[in-house]
Amino acid sequence: VPQHVWRINLDTPEEAHQNLSFGAADRWWEQTDLTKLLLASNKLQSLSEDVRLLPALTVLDVHDNQLTSLPSALGQLENLQKLDVSHNKLRSIPEELLQLSCLKSLLLQHNELSHLPDGFGQLVSLEELDVSDNHLTDIPTSFALLVNLVRLNLACNQLKNLPADISAMKSLRQLDCTKNYLETVPSKLATMASLEQLYLRKNKLRSLPEFPSCKLLKELHAGENQIEILNAENLKHLNSLSVLELRDNKIKSVPDEITLLQKLERLDLSNNDISRLPYTLGNLPQLKFLSLEGNPLRTIRRDLLQKGTQELLKYLRSKIQDDVTSPSGEPPVTAMTLPSESRVNMHAITSLKLLEYSEKQAAVIPDEMFDAVGSNPVTTVNFSKNQLNEIPPRIVELKDSVCDVNLGFNKISSVSSEFCMLHKLTHLDIRNNFLTSLPEGMEALTQLLVINLSFNRFKVFPSVLYRIVALETILLSNNQVGSIDPLQLKKMERLGTLDLQNNDLLQVPPELGNCETLRTLLLEGNPFRTPRAAVLAKGTAAVLEYLRSRIPT
Repeated sequence: VPQHVWRINLDTPEEAHQNLSFGAADRWWEQTDLTKLLLASNKLQSLSEDVRLLPALTVLDVHDNQLTSLPSALGQLENLQKLDVSHNKLRSIPEELLQLSCLKSLLLQHNELSHLPDGFGQLVSLEELDVSDNHLTDIPTSFALLVNLVRLNLACNQLKNLPADISAMKSLRQLDCTKNYLETVPSKLATMASLEQLYLRKNKLRSLPEFPSCKLLKELHAGENQIEILNAENLKHLNSLSVLELRDNKIKSVPDEITLLQKLERLDLSNNDISRLPYTLGNLPQLKFLSLEGNPLRTIRRDLLQKGTQELLKYLRSKIQDDVTSPSGEPPVTAMTLPSESRVNMHAITSLKLLEYSEKQAAVIPDEMFDAVGSNPVTTVNFSKNQLNEIPPRIVELKDSVCDVNLGFNKISSVSSEFCMLHKLTHLDIRNNFLTSLPEGMEALTQLLVINLSFNRFKVFPSVLYRIVALETILLSNNQVGSIDPLQLKKMERLGTLDLQNNDLLQVPPELGNCETLRTLLLEGNPFRTPRAAVLAKGTAAVLEYLRSRIPT
């Protein structure tokens, strides 16, 4: 850092020497001291002790440099409120830093810190502290004194436990402990009344803590742990919870008390060992996203899981009130019902946001169906099991709301370019049709998560799918696909399920083994010789490992 930067408060600026007519009011350098100094994204290896010559600093930002240590003079910047030293190579923090009684934000993420000074709790004004992506193995107990802390990020360290005293942080709203080695969470954590977001993903937890006092907790993320049991006690106090994320655990059942979470909007239980669900889950009034893929559910057919949340909830509700609804499920024709509307289930459109015209053996969808939608935001369309030769052109009228489309079991031979305008689409089921290719324009469907193309007539893997990077599930069984491109598949970082059963694959490229995000890879019923059936029977992880071992070195 050039020396004159440190001396900016002391030295008369150049222009004052050249122009001698400055009046007292114009002599700004005598009235204002430097308050913000931004030195980020340079190649600084050290900071001078001369930083003490800038006592009025409130913000010092030196993130993204090559600092291995900090000057002890930092402790003299008594007005400092924000210090960002993230993305450096710091191995330790000078004790003097703990004198900064006005510091509100301290960002230390992405360094090489293996411990924090014991007296850390002296930073009593601290509201935000980020020490993620370091090598910390424990947290100083004095953290308990940080009673004004609102956000604490401890992610990506080597913590085996959290001190129970952390529960004294009465203002803490957000706590992130993602990717550590936590086996338990202190029960006292449950007394943190201000906590709104708690991230515990990618640890070694075997159970969830109970949260009797966390009345404000809105988000609980505990995926990728080893949780086996979900108790009523874990759930019944979480009145404000809107996100519950428990994917990739070993949970065997879901207690009926989950219906107490009346504000729940997102529930992710994918890749667990759940065999049955409480049907009352269908009554959760705010639930918009429910993921159950990768569970051995006995009561719910696999194809139903792929139809999206609304269909799933509808099915669960129907199981509760099987004997309540009329057999056809359509509203009775009353004097108030216009004749043209008698085929249209307005209740489904307005309250379930569902446009359904399925199992009618129809060659076209009647216009009155689309007319009835009006300005209602329809999210789910089901035109399956008809005799459609093409995708109904008027479906494009729903482009601002529709997320889930089922066109399965028809006679559709191509996907129109207009269809690619359904930019909110997340689930597309177009199985059992006559498709041989997909249009390149489909790459505009950037939010598409699940596509079902089973039982069509594809001879090659549709290349446009490689470019829809949001895809999590591709179902392409019972086609005539002859080859796949493992290098393109590897770029699809979210792809978890790939079903290529009963195709014409003569060989499986070994590089497919590098697609490590795949949780489910189904290859049975193809003419290739290796991997042999015995390897396939061991499951996806074993197949990928076998393929990797065959990559030529």
